[in-house]
Amino acid sequence: MANLPQDAGKEAVQAKGWLKAHKWLLLRRVSQLGILAAFLAGPWFGLWIVKGNLSSSLTLDVLPLTDPYVLLQALLSGVTPETTTFIGVAIVLLFYSLVGGRVYCSWVCPVNIITDAAAWLRRKLGIRGASHASRGTRFWILGMTLVLSLVTGSIVWELVNPVSITVRAILFGMGLAWLLILAIFLFDLLVARDGWCGHYCPVGAFYSLLSTWAPLRVSAGKRDACDDCMDCFNVCPEPQVIRPALKGAAKGIGPVITANQCTNCGRCIDVCAQEVFRFTNRYSTNPKADLKPAETVQPTGS
Repeated sequence: MANLPQDAGKEAVQAKGWLKAHKWLLLRRVSQLGILAAFLAGPWFGLWIVKGNLSSSLTLDVLPLTDPYVLLQALLSGVTPETTTFIGVAIVLLFYSLVGGRVYCSWVCPVNIITDAAAWLRRKLGIRGASHASRGTRFWILGMTLVLSLVTGSIVWELVNPVSITVRAILFGMGLAWLLILAIFLFDLLVARDGWCGHYCPVGAFYSLLSTWAPLRVSAGKRDACDDCMDCFNVCPEPQVIRPALKGAAKGIGPVITANQCTNCGRCIDVCAQEVFRFTNRYSTNPKADLKPAETVQPTGS
């Protein structure tokens, strides 16, 4: 019998203990808060570990990192970047091409903490309903931001990017940024489950393209042990990627989730009392059923 959404992970806590049932969630928070702390150390304490922001930074005055999405907008707007910018982009592209671009969303982006909080409260309050917008809407918005950069000659998205605004607000004072953060929280809480990240954010859309061939994957390697509790679906920010890998054995679909929308957040691993899921690589095989890669099944109106 399926668990109620608000009980997601309860059986995992009983079976594995609280710490193991929240292992990957805790590690993600350490990653997100640690990255923010590295940026804060300079302006707050004079310890300049990282200079810049998530769009463009220099770590320890040696390692340049540049958001390829920002560079693409800059090139379209007519800006001529410095050589170090291209080096920073190359490093970022290499990293996310290996671990999966949506790892940025679940392990780096500070807005994820806000949307996760909204999703948690939404489950606890039993709020139903979902966005009527397609998850493909974010790709249309991505294309529109690139076109606007070309037409206007400016990096348009950075003017309204919640990620950049949130980081700047934390670094230099919240101000009106609180309103944007509150708006995203309330939208995800009251209007649409995983509404912002799952349906509208062009940053996530861009980084998902880098996940297409990434080796690091989640696999439902023990899917025969699944008891249909639905906890993984209830906590996953991109639940449409789970079903093919979990339920596709009869169709010859393998247990590895290869859909590029997967954020590799590990919550399905955390909340599964049967330990069906694990991190692996896209080339991992299951002797019983790994005949072809799992593809995303896009629910109508999701």
